[in-house]
Amino acid sequence: MTDNLLTAETPAEENAASDKPASVPDKFWDANTKEIRVDALLNSYLALEKRFSKMVPLPETDEDKRRLQKIMGVPDTADLYQVDLQSDLINIDPELNARLHAKGFTNEQVQEIYDLATEKLVPMILEMAAEFQADRELERLVKEFGGAEKWDITSKQLQEFGQKNLPPSAYEGLCCSYDGVMALYNMMKSGANSPIAKDNSGSFDALDENGLRNMMQSPKYWRDRDPAFIAKVSEGFQRLYAGK
Repeated sequence: MTDNLLTAETPAEENAASDKPASVPDKFWDANTKEIRVDALLNSYLALEKRFSKMVPLPETDEDKRRLQKIMGVPDTADLYQVDLQSDLINIDPELNARLHAKGFTNEQVQEIYDLATEKLVPMILEMAAEFQADRELERLVKEFGGAEKWDITSKQLQEFGQKNLPPSAYEGLCCSYDGVMALYNMMKSGANSPIAKDNSGSFDALDENGLRNMMQSPKYWRDRDPAFIAKVSEGFQRLYAGK
């Protein structure tokens, strides 16, 4: 609040006699000629008309809805979706596509759903399958060696032998399956109790080892459990690391 009203500055009086209509915005009013700026009003109208012309009207009929969906990228039927699968564990699901089509999903949106399934669901499925398979294979090993107590003794012997005589990658690769463990057991029984020889470069035969590990990544090994394929992998490891 002003301390001294006698010395306070008097506010300027509003021009009560202004000729501008209250409904006219300032940008359309020429204060000098006291007239509406027709050019500014016309330009504003044309810009507004141009903006409205680009807007898509809301569909009023089913035909309008189909036409709008086609513009957005929805195919005429669900079987026309073009999906690029990123994993051989994912297949096209006609029922799912039909439901997505009924909801008006575009091809790009359907592709995104399949991509998300590959990115998020496939790793979960593989992890669950690996855990289930590991439990089954452990049960086979316990049975093979005559019960939990005998298996406990043998497993410790295999750990000591494998860690002493095999490269870590080969040891870990063999330990992840029943057939690999049996191959390791056969190596131990065969008397391969000295470290594996190295080549002239001072390293293990990485090419052959990598080839075998790549074979273990094949669905034939971990998913289909193809006996011939598994035997080939196990035999390869024995040939490399048992001195045969």
